[in-house]
Amino acid sequence: MASRRFFVLIPAAGTGTRMGASRPKQYLEIQGKPVLQYVLEAFAVCDGIERICVLASPQDKWLDGFLRAWQDRMDRRVRFFRCGGSTRRETVINGLLALSSECAPRDWILVHDAARPGITPELVTRLIADAGNGMDGGLLALPVADTVKRLSAGRVETVPRDGLWLAQTPQMFPYAVLLDALRRHVQATDEASAVEAAGGRPKLVQGHVCNTKITRPDDLALVEMFLKAAGRN
Repeated sequence: MASRRFFVLIPAAGTGTRMGASRPKQYLEIQGKPVLQYVLEAFAVCDGIERICVLASPQDKWLDGFLRAWQDRMDRRVRFFRCGGSTRRETVINGLLALSSECAPRDWILVHDAARPGITPELVTRLIADAGNGMDGGLLALPVADTVKRLSAGRVETVPRDGLWLAQTPQMFPYAVLLDALRRHVQATDEASAVEAAGGRPKLVQGHVCNTKITRPDDLALVEMFLKAAGRN
């Protein structure tokens, strides 16, 4: 573990159409601060992080304004790449290739959603400690607590929730393992599903509801509540 470095990739090339907002989710403000800035600050206080990379769209018209307002407050390890693709998978692959000259095959890559500002250093530390001893990596996740229903052909069915987890981020894997898995499995919906399809067995590490992803307007109020409770402003 001592010889393996940690790099953070933050895919931020999405448009957030389900929010119905005037700007992408990562630039929405909570308590006067952009969502993306909360994410950067959380990783900046984590020990052992070599680089924090934001992967923006080449057409991102909001990034320059964000940098003008916040660059003086950013950690020196933060870098921005306008390498976002049309899918999350393409964006992460492009980010990995942008780091190819810096990363060794066994260095750890932590991929985190730009729209999860409630991530905490404690959760990152837990993921690294619990999933960083093998080659298959792992991810933060929450066990499903509610009864699960499936609607199929107009019929409602109850699905057993035993063993069901809700995936969160960061999702952490060795550089070479992740790049190979994403290249081979085009239908992967996240990094863990690509590694699973390649034969890996990622470890599920207990996350927290504070790490909720902002997807719809109501999510903003929930995340703001957690940020205020944690004194993050």
